[in-house]
This record gives sequence, C-alpha cells and structure tokens, in this order.
Amino acid sequence: MNARRPEFGVPAVARTLAWLRFSAVIGQTATVLFVAGGLGVPLDEPHLYAGIATLGVFAMLVAWRLGQDWPVSAGELMAHVAIDTIVLGWLLYQTGGATNPFAALLLMPITLVATALSPRHVIAVALMSLGTYLVLLRWNQPLPPLGANLHVLGMAMSFLISAALLGWFISRLSLVLRDNQALAQRIRERALRDEGFLAIATQAAGAAHELNTPLSTMRTLITELRREYTEGVLAEDLALLDSQIERCRDSLRELVAVGKAQLAQASERRQLGDFVAECSHRYGLLRPEVALAVDLPDAAAQLAILVPAGLRHALLNLLNNAADASVANQADRIALQIVLDGDTLEFHVRDQGAGFAAGMDAALGNPFHSSKSTGLGMGLALADATAERLGGTLYARDNAGSGVETVLALPLRPLLEPGRDAVAPASPEIVETVPNGKDRTPAADR
Repeated sequence: MNARRPEFGVPAVARTLAWLRFSAVIGQTATVLFVAGGLGVPLDEPHLYAGIATLGVFAMLVAWRLGQDWPVSAGELMAHVAIDTIVLGWLLYQTGGATNPFAALLLMPITLVATALSPRHVIAVALMSLGTYLVLLRWNQPLPPLGANLHVLGMAMSFLISAALLGWFISRLSLVLRDNQALAQRIRERALRDEGFLAIATQAAGAAHELNTPLSTMRTLITELRREYTEGVLAEDLALLDSQIERCRDSLRELVAVGKAQLAQASERRQLGDFVAECSHRYGLLRPEVALAVDLPDAAAQLAILVPAGLRHALLNLLNNAADASVANQADRIALQIVLDGDTLEFHVRDQGAGFAAGMDAALGNPFHSSKSTGLGMGLALADATAERLGGTLYARDNAGSGVETVLALPLRPLLEPGRDAVAPASPEIVETVPNGKDRTPAADR
C-alpha cells in the first residue's frame, strides 16, 4: 500500500484551517497569559478572552460541520476565512493594531486560499486582509511601551510561525505537483496503450473475417479424412486437429460476440458459480496439463451478477499466464480463489512458478512486455485494461519463492442485479479440474 499523499482542494483547505484554528486558540490564550500574567503588561483581558472564546466556539462548530456528509463549497470556505480574519483583527485591535508583531499573520489566509480557490477568491481574501491592516493602522488600542527587546521577541515569534506554515504549505504543494506529474505520465502511457489495443483490435477484426473461410475449408477436409481413417493413431490425431479447428472457430465467434456486446454495453446475467465453472471448463480445454483448483464459497456461488464484456477473457488470460509460470517451474497446478471482501469481488490467481523476474513487477500491465520467449505481452495488459474499464484494479504480489498471486479486484455493486445485495461468504468448497493425461493441446499465447 502506498503512503497517503497530501491533497489540496476546498475540503483539504477547510480541514487545514480547522486544525490551525484550534492551534490559534491555544497559542493566543498562552500568549495573553504570558504577556499579562508573566510580564505584567496591562491588557484588556476581558475583550481579548471574548475574542478567543468566539474563535474557539467557531472552531468547534466548523469541526462538527466538517464531519457531516454535505460538501464544503468555495463560498463557505471564504466565510470561514472572513470570520478568522475578523477575529484576528479584533485581537490585533486590542493589542496595538498594525504595530503588533503578529499582524503579519494576516498574510496566512492568502497563502491557504491560493492553494485551492480561483484567482478572484484569492484577490478577495487579499483585499480583506489589506483592508483589515489599513483599519488597524488608523484605529487600535495602543499598547504601553514594551521595550525594544520584547518587540523584537514578538517579531521573531511571528517570523517563526510564518516560516513554519509557509514551509509546510510549499512542501505539500511540491508533493502534490509531483503526484500530478506522475498521474499525467500514467495517463499518457494509458493513451498509448489504448492506441495499441485499438490497432490490434482493427487487425483482429480483419483477421477474423479472413480466417473464417480457411477454417471452414479445413473443417470440411478434416471431416472427410476422419470418415476414411476411423482407427489408429492417425484417427486420434485427426480428432485432436478437429477439436483445435473447432476451438479456433469458437474463438472467432466469441470475438465477434464480445465486440457486439462491448459496442452495445451489454452484460450477461449469470450466477457467479456458473460463470466460474464456465471459465474453469474453458481453461481445462486450453490447458489440460495444468490442474486448476477453484476455491468458491457456496453462498458466493449463488450470487447473481451481470458479467461485463471482457471479464471472461481477462480471467482466462490470468489463468493461462499462471499455467505458463507453473509449467516453467516444473509444476502442474494453479489455484483460483474468489473472495467477497465487503463491496469488492476479488479473483485471486496463484501459480507455482519461480516468482517475479527482475523488472516484471514494475512492468505489470504494460503492453507488449512478456517474460515468455513466445509471449506477445498482451495478457496482463488486456486484463489490466479490463479492470480499469470496470473501475477495479489488477495487482500482483510475489509469494516469497512460492509463486505469484495475481488479484483482479472489481467493485461489486455495478455487477449485482438490481435489487440484490452482496451475500456473506460461507465455508469454501474446493472444486478441481483434473488433467486428462493428454498433453498435446498447445497453450494459447494470450
């Protein structure tokens, strides 16, 4: 998990102001006690404590309000800043006005508002602070002579507070800027990836149209040959070749069906158990040499979902990649676990491979990047694109030398039928597809 990154916006600035407001109440109270009680400087303490109490009550009201569901608007944030400026102006009026070293704190609201609001709001706050300062120049309650040393101490404290706040804000802004640059880079990379997918889809559509005729011809010839050779090894080979041709034709039909469903934004209504069973069956046809253990809770199997276009292919790509990793490590088993985690449906695919190769974790989801010599580098990229389109995520983690676990996590609510809620997971049931002993079906490069 990544560390929480700072953010800027109207809600974030409102929360920052709320925290600074409570800090100001504590600091102002301590300052009055120190100057009036510790140094014996005569101050109008009732009026000062009244202003501080007003700010404290307002701080508690704002803290309660920020805990509510309705959003904070720019106008409301401006009202918060206006009240803070008025209270600060009142305290400065009682303590020397513009000659008070802490008058420089009138600049802080401008810094805060500049990080979240439009230039016109910043100008309004700047005029508000400038107007308050000009009023304090003309009207104020003068302080008794404090001596040069005390005035310099006040200026030093004001400078320290201003420097700390400005340094904090600027560092947060720099982090946000770097995050935004990284986000822009990811968006550019995704745009390039989508362009590549579009080019491949165009070529795939043309190839599907062109391959249909030769596949039909091959199917006709294979049927005639099987009539002539009904026994022996050649008959078995012809049967296998016939099944492979039929698989190719089914893939072409599904390619067209998925394309139509994608254009129509149509989803297929299925029970989760039936969907997983279908994917397991198709995987067994693709990779009979690698067993698949399915961990599906009984209650989750009865969950009716709307299967979006592309989800089946994404899951099969993950299973096929896991099978390749297991075979490369002399293993013959992979696992699929379905988990209902709150409002998230997760498909966990575990292989028994050697783990991540150097750089593969960083390349997860990048198109045309493959650790297999015969791979096209499209399987994970297509699964990642499908997860992103469905509002989910795709990530992988190395299981410390015992293979890789790839997780496809999707938000559950869009997948549920109208009027149905998620069900709680029950005790898992283990279903296993067993290899049929025939190791002659070639693995599809996905």
